[in-house]
Amino acid sequence: MDVMDSEKRTYYVDLVGGDVLLESIKEENPSFVIEANDSEVNELKSYLEKNHTADMKTYVRSHIPYEEYHKDSQNGKYDRTIQNIYAMIYKLGNEQSRRFIEEMGILEDDNYQERKDMQRFKQ
Repeated sequence: MDVMDSEKRTYYVDLVGGDVLLESIKEENPSFVIEANDSEVNELKSYLEKNHTADMKTYVRSHIPYEEYHKDSQNGKYDRTIQNIYAMIYKLGNEQSRRFIEEMGILEDDNYQERKDMQRFKQ
C-alpha cells in the first residue's frame, strides 16, 4: 500500500454536486466533513457516480405513469447507492456529520439493516 494512500486527510462531501472536495463550498451547498485516505475517497466517488446514474434512470422512469415505484429496480439501485454514501460518510465523518445522519435515520431503515454488503460499514 502506498504511503499517500493510507494518509488520511480532511475532505468535504457535497451531495448536491456529487463530489468529494478538499475545500468546503459552504456558500453554495452544505458539506459533510470526513477524514479519508485516497482509496476511501475513490470508493465514495464511485458511489456518488453510481447514485447519479441511478438518479437519472429514476427521472426517466418517473415519466412513465403506469410503472409503480416499488416495482422499479432503478429506484432500488438509487436507494442502495444513497445508503452506501451515507454509511461511508457516517464511518469516515466527524461528530457533526455522524449526528446529522443519525437524526435522519437513513441507516436505521429495515432494508439497510438486512443488507449483507453494509456490514463492513458497521465498525
